[in-house]
Amino acid sequence: VINTIAKLAKTCTLRLTVSKLYFILSDKVANGGVSMWCELCQGNFFDEFQMEGVAAEHNEIYLELVPENLSRALKTAQSAKTVKIKLTNKHCPCLRVAVELPSLSSSSRMVTHDIPVGVIPRRLWNDFREPSVPDFDVSIYLPVLKTMKSVVERMKNLSNSIVIEANLSGEMNLKIETDLVSVTTHFKDLGNPPWASEDGCQSSAQGRDLESMAEARIDIKKLQQLLAGQQVNPTKALCNIVSKRIVHFILLHEDVSLQYFIPALA
Repeated sequence: VINTIAKLAKTCTLRLTVSKLYFILSDKVANGGVSMWCELCQGNFFDEFQMEGVAAEHNEIYLELVPENLSRALKTAQSAKTVKIKLTNKHCPCLRVAVELPSLSSSSRMVTHDIPVGVIPRRLWNDFREPSVPDFDVSIYLPVLKTMKSVVERMKNLSNSIVIEANLSGEMNLKIETDLVSVTTHFKDLGNPPWASEDGCQSSAQGRDLESMAEARIDIKKLQQLLAGQQVNPTKALCNIVSKRIVHFILLHEDVSLQYFIPALA
């Protein structure tokens, strides 16, 4: 999970609550406005988990960190007997990753990494709320991500932007249009998630002509980053398109959910 996030964000926010961990990226619109919301249940990852937030009614901790640093520290833990992650204050706030490695003698080998973090004050917490899912025009399951990745990698040499369009009949197209070339890759029979009927979610997809396409033009590098960063093949991957405004990707794995929002280019 952290390797994936390290490919998507240079810095991100780690939000700790009693039951969950969240990795959050909310880029300002000026930087391309990409945002990410990744949610993990701590029970699926830790045998023991103790945390104390700022106060009883605000039992949370928000930290700013460089995910690449955490990713490097955890690489040493792949054959570990135990891994402990602890928030300490050593000259500055740090996440200490203590890794116990197997050893041939009776004594164990310990490797410790101290990763500097910034503690985000309570008054700024509201900047890191879950992004609201916009009223989408079309929601569709994505094709196999490896296939989509190789298509996007080829197209990236032709243009800086890509048009994603899809309809409610399970069809999706990836299009590049420049003065010199026009390339379209068609996917069909992908299926559409049953959102509208399930939770009464009043999306603008209701009452929409099944064949008509909703489309958004997005930065091709941002899409490639998302596809290249996938270390685990999600059990479900889908995207919601708000015409000419935003493409919202949702990748679900057994115990992780990752949402990624790419705004449309004008």
